[in-house]
Amino acid sequence: MPLTFGVLAAAAPASDNVTPGLLGFLVFAVMAVVLVFLLKSMNKQFRKITPKAEGTAAANAAPGSKTVPGEPPAPGTPK
Repeated sequence: MPLTFGVLAAAAPASDNVTPGLLGFLVFAVMAVVLVFLLKSMNKQFRKITPKAEGTAAANAAPGSKTVPGEPPAPGTPK
């Protein structure tokens, strides 16, 4: 066991008076900062995605077809 852990163990508070302390706060603060950067990056990636316009799916369908893309054809209609 390194000397640092021995010193920390000797200076530990009583078992009924345990607090997170400075190390717990620093870990929480670092995780909060990382979360902010991850959310900013996620929003940046979402802005790059362009949604398809509503009319493009219907415009790409064969002329004269009455079916909506994605729906099964009506019974008795040729494929």
